Amino acid sequence: MKITYVSSHDVSNIHSWSGLIYYIAKSLKDQNIEIDFLDYSNTIKKINTLTKIKKKAYSLIGKSFDYSRDPEMVKKIGQEIETQLNENSGIIFSPSSIPIALLNTKLPKVFYCDATFAGLIDYYEEYFTISNETKKNGLILEQKAFDNCSLAIFSSDWAAQTAINNYNVDYKKVKVIPFGANIECDRTEEDIKKIILNRSKFECNLLFIGVDWERKGGNMALSVTEKLRERGINAKLHIVGPKLNPIIEDNNYAIYHGFISKSTESGREKLDKLFSESHFFILPTKAEAFGLVFSEANSFGLPCIATNTGGIPTIIKDGINGKMFDINDEQMKYVDYIQNLLMNSINYEKLSYSSFIEYKNRLNWNVTGKKLYQLLKEIEIY
Repeated sequence: MKITYVSSHDVSNIHSWSGLIYYIAKSLKDQNIEIDFLDYSNTIKKINTLTKIKKKAYSLIGKSFDYSRDPEMVKKIGQEIETQLNENSGIIFSPSSIPIALLNTKLPKVFYCDATFAGLIDYYEEYFTISNETKKNGLILEQKAFDNCSLAIFSSDWAAQTAINNYNVDYKKVKVIPFGANIECDRTEEDIKKIILNRSKFECNLLFIGVDWERKGGNMALSVTEKLRERGINAKLHIVGPKLNPIIEDNNYAIYHGFISKSTESGREKLDKLFSESHFFILPTKAEAFGLVFSEANSFGLPCIATNTGGIPTIIKDGINGKMFDINDEQMKYVDYIQNLLMNSINYEKLSYSSFIEYKNRLNWNVTGKKLYQLLKEIEIY
């Protein structure tokens, strides 16, 4: 099998799109698929004068203009890709629908991503101010991508459902394969059992990882920590991600670690230590297309506490690898849940262990790569 992997990012850069560009490509290569990489980032950089003026004009009225969804830009992207294709290019594969939309080739086309444009418009706050022009263009272009593709693969049931609900698309084209955890893991079940048993019996460490403190529900995580302490539980919240410390008042239970990079050995070691020693990963997020960090937490046998929103229900199964709460649930529901598990070590250890099994069986790139291969093989045969 051969595919041409089309992206606007450097595939070798592990930081591109939270590492997804790199790990998706690696999962395919690990299946012994022959891959040619095609980078169209130079086309996107060539923004014409009219587009620059338009972007500036919209910003003056508090609106955003996404030039990557401008028809002329997408047309140029398609043309650049076409000039580099031949009959031996195989399946055209992209982690975005954009290059597929106006790509004129008879070769089969597949995209794999975490959300539809329609699903993001009224969901993520940064999309609330997009211009009507971008909204109109984005919806039209994504419809063309659905018309043009052989498969539209999404990382969650939520994303797949927004495709079916908002576009004229054959549901047979729409597939769901969860992303894997963007983390190197050679931990065994015996390793996980040791990690679980080594967690402190005298304190409760909650781990929060997210750059956007407000959207990711940082204040709720802090409030849960404080309420646990009011009940006599020695709870601590470890905060990773925000560039600035979000905690205004000094205390000894909200520990700010800042941004930790996975690209350095010291960064990876620090994250591994936090994942291993924490009792729960907590992310009461207001909006989340997927949430790779939940799978990463599970790879350490760390149960996840989150909100029932976006793509999270595809990852978290209540009572198996964590617990989801409704967006409007108060902090005391979180507190009760955590306290009840802490008081029953057997149930906590079972939940922690089954969290790792979910990672092992479902939420890693090896499993994802095999599922992608099977879908792509069916296209090739057809």
